[in-house]
Amino acid sequence: MKIVFAGTPEFAAQAMRAIAEAGHEIVLALTQPDRRAGRGMHLQASPVKEFALEKQILVMQPETLKRNHPDAQKKLQAEEAYQRLSQLDFDAMVVVAYGLILPQEILDISERPDRHGSFNIHASLLPRWRGAAPIQRAIESGDHKTGVCIMQMDAGLDTGDTVLLEELEIAPNETSVTLHDRLAALGAKLIVNTLAQLGGVKSLARIPQSNIGITYAEKILKAEAEIDWSLSAKQIDARIRALNPFPGASSSFTGHGIKFWNSCMPKEAPSKSGLPGEVLGFGEESIYVQCGSGVLEVIEMQKPGGKRMNAKLCLQTFDVAEKPFCFKTKVEQS
Repeated sequence: MKIVFAGTPEFAAQAMRAIAEAGHEIVLALTQPDRRAGRGMHLQASPVKEFALEKQILVMQPETLKRNHPDAQKKLQAEEAYQRLSQLDFDAMVVVAYGLILPQEILDISERPDRHGSFNIHASLLPRWRGAAPIQRAIESGDHKTGVCIMQMDAGLDTGDTVLLEELEIAPNETSVTLHDRLAALGAKLIVNTLAQLGGVKSLARIPQSNIGITYAEKILKAEAEIDWSLSAKQIDARIRALNPFPGASSSFTGHGIKFWNSCMPKEAPSKSGLPGEVLGFGEESIYVQCGSGVLEVIEMQKPGGKRMNAKLCLQTFDVAEKPFCFKTKVEQS
């Protein structure tokens, strides 16, 4: 089949590679414009663009697909993308973490009588966690399972009918990094299965999403990073793992911003208690921190300008004589 692919991050690129390896021809890649990143803030191509260039696939990077955009340059880019898609010979469109809203007129192009429409790989069990950050929000909320839905797209926000779904258990120590990788592999497998089924039929059985259990996965903001130690240990543990790798949960120690990359609920916590944020003791490589209720075992931390390391060693690198050691929020310090 001839496929138009729209996506940007590595999650999308993995699906794109699987589609190509399955023998389908990707005739156009739509992806976000190059962004500045890294310490040097150099322009970097998205993983989807990198793969497309490697395979000599045509790439377009409009800043918007809305032809009525008020900015003349962006409007021109949208018009060029629309005209290219209108004239292109393809069978279906696959959309994965693209980052731009597809207007109805773009979806209409993929839904012409001789085509199969547009399919989206979404990393949740819809209608739970529609939106931008389903992986992080599932971990943060303490969900025990998630999965991947292949959705026949409509103009709504992740509201289309599902055509294929598979569940995945969320491990107790899951971070957004590990769950992302497992869901990306699952999504790649399911979209290849979907396209294989489309090869023999005009359309797939579609299951409308339930109106019950709808939740929205709002975009992760840097402002969410700071740990509120008055919350329960279970809530803080989930937040730390959800915010790994971006933006990384943080707290202050002796005026220094510390990143928290991994944690767990301890099997055996110190018997003593303390104030929220107080370090109660040390494990072999970890530290135990008092929370609003319960104790959290912090496994991996990072000090400013340093590398990630086990939490015990990280804390010991600070030359601090006064005890007890205590992490604080900005509110507590002001």
